[in-house]
Amino acid sequence: MARRVQIGLLLTAPLAVLAFVLVLNHTLVRGQGGYDYVVRMDLPALDAPADLPAIEGPSDVSVPLVVIDPGHGGFDPGAGQGALKEKRVALQIARAIRDDLLAHGDVRVALTRDTDRFIALSDRPAIARRLNADLFLSIHADSAQSDQARGASAYVLSEKGNDEAAQRFAASARQTGAEKGQRINGIVIADTSDRVGAILLDLSQSGTQADSARVAGLLLDELTSAGVRLHRRRAQTAALAVLKAPDIPSVLFETGYINNADDAAFLSSRKGQAVVADAASRAIRRFFARKAGT
Repeated sequence: MARRVQIGLLLTAPLAVLAFVLVLNHTLVRGQGGYDYVVRMDLPALDAPADLPAIEGPSDVSVPLVVIDPGHGGFDPGAGQGALKEKRVALQIARAIRDDLLAHGDVRVALTRDTDRFIALSDRPAIARRLNADLFLSIHADSAQSDQARGASAYVLSEKGNDEAAQRFAASARQTGAEKGQRINGIVIADTSDRVGAILLDLSQSGTQADSARVAGLLLDELTSAGVRLHRRRAQTAALAVLKAPDIPSVLFETGYINNADDAAFLSSRKGQAVVADAASRAIRRFFARKAGT
């Protein structure tokens, strides 16, 4: 009988402890009228861009800011074959351009990503706009069905893409401008009439497109001077999502064809990356120097 009592106590003891804890908790809650604290977590909106990256370089905010965007990342490897992936090459070249610019000290720089992580296409130019960037440069490595295609290219926004961006931005400004302070060159669109807003947007985009073309032209000139092979000697146009910031000069830089053996070897080498980075850095600094009239 004693053995049975012992076994019964062993089995019921945990239940008794649990019951005591529940009763005690209920008593404390009722006595205090609720819990002592509540943990709240603010979740970002579904359309909110990624956290803003750090800005490197001079602390003077009047110094031009370029946002460099290494394409792809995370679960999106981009083009490539075997171990060589576009996302890694793009990040390495972006870092090299950043380091070259910072070494000269006349440009501030931010990378949309400095690690192997995914960023949505629409978030990339949004990051540049939130940082009030003066230039947005997206770095990629091209691919083609034929492994004979090779050489670097530069793309700016096409007229069709420009119109699409204008419509999207205008609609967004009308819907959320008062709340979010949608701006074009420092002017809150919600504070203007539709006609004035449309004129401001059109003027801003015209100037932005001209500056984008200038940057692309300078980039291709510097690449040619550095002996880098070009796929197209003039800037191309395309309706690409990463180019659709209405008031920031934006260029997509295809550094070469990653599925071409010669281009892949060049882009994956430190020497090749240094050559490309030096040319891009010179083009960017020439652009800002001309804008400043120096």
